[in-house]
Amino acid sequence: MRLRSLTAVTAVIALMVAACDDGNGGVDLGDAGEDDPAIEDGTDDVDDEAEPAAEGGTLRAAIGGDPDQLDAHTTTSSFAFTVLENVYDTLVQPGEDLTMEPALAESWETSEDLLTWTFTLREGVTFHDGSELDAGDVVASFERIAEEGDNAFRLEAVEEFNAPDELTVELVLNRPAPNLLEQIGPFKGMAIAPAEAIEAGTMQDDPIGTGPFEFVSFSPGDSVTLERFDDYWGGDVALDGIEFQVVPDEGTKLTSLQTGEVDWIDSVPPEQVEELGADDQIELDQVAGNDYWYIALNQDREPFDDPAVRRAIAFALDIDVITEAARFDAATPNETAIPETSFWYHDYEPYGHDPDQARQLLEDAGVTDLTVDLMVTNEFPETVTFAQVMEAQLGEVGIDVQIRTEDFTTWLADQGDGEFDAFGLSWLGNIDPDDYYYAQHHSEGSFNFHGFADPETDELLDSARVETDEDDRKELYDQAAERIVDLASYIYLYNPDIVQAWSPDVQGYTTRPDQATRFVDTSLAS
Repeated sequence: MRLRSLTAVTAVIALMVAACDDGNGGVDLGDAGEDDPAIEDGTDDVDDEAEPAAEGGTLRAAIGGDPDQLDAHTTTSSFAFTVLENVYDTLVQPGEDLTMEPALAESWETSEDLLTWTFTLREGVTFHDGSELDAGDVVASFERIAEEGDNAFRLEAVEEFNAPDELTVELVLNRPAPNLLEQIGPFKGMAIAPAEAIEAGTMQDDPIGTGPFEFVSFSPGDSVTLERFDDYWGGDVALDGIEFQVVPDEGTKLTSLQTGEVDWIDSVPPEQVEELGADDQIELDQVAGNDYWYIALNQDREPFDDPAVRRAIAFALDIDVITEAARFDAATPNETAIPETSFWYHDYEPYGHDPDQARQLLEDAGVTDLTVDLMVTNEFPETVTFAQVMEAQLGEVGIDVQIRTEDFTTWLADQGDGEFDAFGLSWLGNIDPDDYYYAQHHSEGSFNFHGFADPETDELLDSARVETDEDDRKELYDQAAERIVDLASYIYLYNPDIVQAWSPDVQGYTTRPDQATRFVDTSLAS
């Protein structure tokens, strides 16, 4: 996943919805990019002469868990990406309205058949080690991701990575990919690193990017330290540095903010959102997010290979109650993945809460005395909360839930090894519908850890990937979503709001729906 999991200020939500009405994040591929300047030349909005913020200082940022590692291409930890968002850049990146805008590529264009994408790089971009970015670094980064990265699926449409000259990158596709920009730009799993560092195999211990901050040190279980990169291509950066402190306990994290021990926290206990909103000593921001939380059942184990059993569990759950317990008023229950703020949302709710139907399905399947090993992690406390509610709800239909709480690193390992009956977590940073469904539910999807395999779903997801007409593409994803929900590949729970908080001294930071944590424009008041 990007597991966490991964947003614009509240005032921008309306813009986000409007942007979604354009379909592919503002990229109109129906006319082969001929009339869309976003495809022809990727409008460059960077103001290289912007005035720097006045204040420096080191931002103390508290995050809820330990990065499992700092190799952007192979980590799946949201905590790692919170850090790496400030270290690396991608060719393009989501703007405030989540449409793709220039980053390391200042422009791009497509061929008439949509099978060749040509990106022109910025001149004079420098890596933290002093080397200058060129097309070879981009090709080396993409080739590594395609060969061994956890996001190789994002480059499945690319047949060749070429560097015709030092500032030109050419991607030759094996099929049309209307969402290519959304695949290569939404988060730092697609980071561009120096070819020399990739060859030397040093990315895990010494991440080197082109971003506004450079890596200094990592003390596992304690902190990650970054300092300002003075040669950042995007202009002057106000902060002297960032110290990411690992604080797993939600209450301790909030107390640290209230007592001035930290300046910013990545989440707020849901039960305290309303109270903190009235506290003038804390800046609190809450936006509708693109994340979703879910339960997955291991279909490589009996009886979870039977759709009737999975559906019984879905009918037994009351996701309204689960959402209220886990998030209070900071989430929206949803039986599909995509939130209602998106153009790609599909209103489909076949389950509701029906314990009698759950019992009947279990009886028809011949399943009695069922025990479920439910794997959650204390580094995302809401998984523990909703597991406890699920334990009670499933108990009502005769299912015994055994909650297994692990640290996130162990959780990730057990997920990858299939050591679970069920697990609960979230996906974040989603923009395009392919982000929500393909890797998780295609039989060959790279994050299909639960073993779902359905030829009809595969066909729908494959067709949607190459469909350039926006309305036809949405219809295919709507059909795929219904199939995924009906077969309970995942049991979806809710779309959370993104809630973050900081000291009034922190200026220039905004909470984003994709949960990208960017401190490039942040400063500290004296």
